[in-house]
Amino acid sequence: MFDIGASELLVIVIVAILVIGPKDMPRALRSAGRWIGKMRRMSNHVRAGVDAMIRDAEMEDMEKSWAERNRQIMAQYPDGSQPEGGAAESDPENLLPAEMEPLAAAGRVPDADAAAEATIARAAPVKAPEHGEEPPLPLDPPSPPPAKGD
Repeated sequence: MFDIGASELLVIVIVAILVIGPKDMPRALRSAGRWIGKMRRMSNHVRAGVDAMIRDAEMEDMEKSWAERNRQIMAQYPDGSQPEGGAAESDPENLLPAEMEPLAAAGRVPDADAAAEATIARAAPVKAPEHGEEPPLPLDPPSPPPAKGD
């Protein structure tokens, strides 16, 4: 925020020690900390107030747009009649535009259930084949050679 580096902070500390004195330095730092805390609390309070005002303004804009849309609908259908297409256009199935339809309904995926089952089958863990005899571990001692003369 203020972009104070280590060298500037060192100069400020040295000047403060010379001006205030080492004896009164803790009291001065405590007082400065209180003032900084008060400033932060005030800035947070102002920020929260501004955020609340912005939210209220956005809500008013949304309410105005909803009221306008409601007036348009009421002007278009004053007696509460169905749209021209009858009940088919007002069905919940027909409310979404085509770009918002699910993929299976839009015809992009031939069978969504089969595609989901195939994906699940591909993701299922595969069991390792079982062997009759376990291979020896690399740390097992080698078996002794056969005895000579037998």
